[in-house]
Amino acid sequence: MVLLHDRGGLLKTAKTNSIRMEFEDNSTLALLTGEHNQNLAQIEAVLDVSLDSFGNSITVSGTTAMTRKAQRALEDLYRRIAADEGASAGTALVDDVLRWVESDEKRPASGDSFDTWKKKIVAKTPGQKDYCVLLRGREVVFGLGPAGTGKTYMAVAKAVESLKKREVERIVLSRPAVEAGERLGFLPGDMKEKVDPYLRPLYDALYDMMPSDKVDRMLASGEIEIAPLAFMRGRTLSDSYVIIDEAQNTTPVQMKMVLTRLGQNSRMVITGDLSQIDLPDNQPSGLADAVERLQGVEGIGIIHLSGKDVVRHAVVARILQAYENT
Repeated sequence: MVLLHDRGGLLKTAKTNSIRMEFEDNSTLALLTGEHNQNLAQIEAVLDVSLDSFGNSITVSGTTAMTRKAQRALEDLYRRIAADEGASAGTALVDDVLRWVESDEKRPASGDSFDTWKKKIVAKTPGQKDYCVLLRGREVVFGLGPAGTGKTYMAVAKAVESLKKREVERIVLSRPAVEAGERLGFLPGDMKEKVDPYLRPLYDALYDMMPSDKVDRMLASGEIEIAPLAFMRGRTLSDSYVIIDEAQNTTPVQMKMVLTRLGQNSRMVITGDLSQIDLPDNQPSGLADAVERLQGVEGIGIIHLSGKDVVRHAVVARILQAYENT
């Protein structure tokens, strides 16, 4: 339990405020503050507040708005550490807490996660939260956004959950084999060896959510199928969860082809980054064309994630912002 002592009093209408928070469990508090108070320093830097730790209390000082945000961050961090029964609070956890505090939105409840074999996958940003709603509610979802926003990872999580619950019979993962001007014919090896480098992000997501032996068995049995986009022509994908990754590199003809593969009791997610198109200059992107054509069509959801939804290293979001500003 956290006890609060608001020193604002007459200062509540002023620009600054001070709150002293008392924490009952000293071991949890020690994890909250971090080694050499590094977690407190991280919160101070992001929210522009002053945090003074003494005994079992932390005094938060700053503008009224930022003080309240810091209070929320400390309360949420304390609860999450206590719930994990002593799990350490590293930079990633503090980053996650701060993202939700800065957005002024509530972090998703435990029931708002995707349940995979290895762990629960929970939205880490408001944009991802909205994406999860679409993944649960629409037959076809377009997830657009820059690298690191979780557009592919969250889609794979929903696919794995659907397979685990036997809502579908298989997962089909595909992407066009077009990267920075290269083509399959220029790569050494057989077809699998040519295709695997393009599909590695999909493999990585699967192995992160499922035991490796289960992934290998399901790949061998066909319950999980990974193939280049060209292999989709002429097929009807029924009882399947289909993910088309890096779809910005499809042509309009390819996109129409893959969208019309959807069979009964199937879902499809198309992900891509329209700022990273590797097609020839005179070739329009099938993803951009589809998003424009399908706005407002029943059963189709479209979401645009942004740099605010990046959950990689914090510098990635700053890099994206710099590119967007030039």
